[in-house]
Amino acid sequence: MSKVEEFEELRPLLFSIAYRILGSVSEAEDAVQETWLRFDGSSARPVSTKAFLSAVVTRISIDVLRSARVRREKYVGPWFPEPLLGDPYQDPARSAELADSVSMAALLLLERLSPLERAVFLLREVFGFGFDEVAAAVERSEAACRQLLVRARRHMEAGRPRFEADRKEQRELATRFFEALRNGDVDGLQSLLAADVQLVGDGGGKAPQLARAVTGADKVARVLGTGLPLLFRIGVTFEPHEVNGRPGAVFRDRDGRVLYVMVLEVLGGRVRTVRGVNNPDKLGHLGPVADAWAVDREAKRARRRPR
Repeated sequence: MSKVEEFEELRPLLFSIAYRILGSVSEAEDAVQETWLRFDGSSARPVSTKAFLSAVVTRISIDVLRSARVRREKYVGPWFPEPLLGDPYQDPARSAELADSVSMAALLLLERLSPLERAVFLLREVFGFGFDEVAAAVERSEAACRQLLVRARRHMEAGRPRFEADRKEQRELATRFFEALRNGDVDGLQSLLAADVQLVGDGGGKAPQLARAVTGADKVARVLGTGLPLLFRIGVTFEPHEVNGRPGAVFRDRDGRVLYVMVLEVLGGRVRTVRGVNNPDKLGHLGPVADAWAVDREAKRARRRPR
């Protein structure tokens, strides 16, 4: 195959590695593009193109992550990964690892790791690379990589829930949740929420967002069941969609522009966390982005008007 054909065949894998390291669709795409430029500019053909390109995209992503973490220290409010509606890389032999590692909960756990720990954990545990390939990618010895992996596993296991819902249970619960949401059914919503459920939003200071997380089934049900119907009154719509491998939905304004992405974490037969992303900087890869401030103002005017 030509260089272009080899690269395009591996592009889904490279993007998936970069996205899991960075938590950003746009930065992952940039890392993949930079990987191509380095590959195209190299006169030598590697013995394993997959290993070579994976190593290059990993190193680029580690460098980007180090600078991104400095920016995140000044981030306004909670920081969530950019929502991903579909992982381009599929490997039937590692489908469970891939699905689990792309969830927002897992990506937020990965934020606890150092950039090197994060890269080693992902390459070894999620993508199944050998220790020799992992060591080459992060430019450390195999012994050092084994130590990094031990520390990474310890952090990840400490933060994981003790039990998770299966995919079918998640889908069924999400269907009932979004039906209750569509109907403004506060009691119906409350019955689907865990007692300690949290509603958390990421607006990044660039869109309306909650002043703080809302906690408790009663409070979350009332916020969702009374607040979102106001948006529906002014033409906002939503379509259920898998987001980062979990049940979610994409909300759009009356002109079809992306306003908000919601994703649910389901545990023990209840919705445990409701996360929302409406920072416009994190929605552009999904299409034209709505003016969230304008929508918010219109919704407040609708609140004052009689039905």
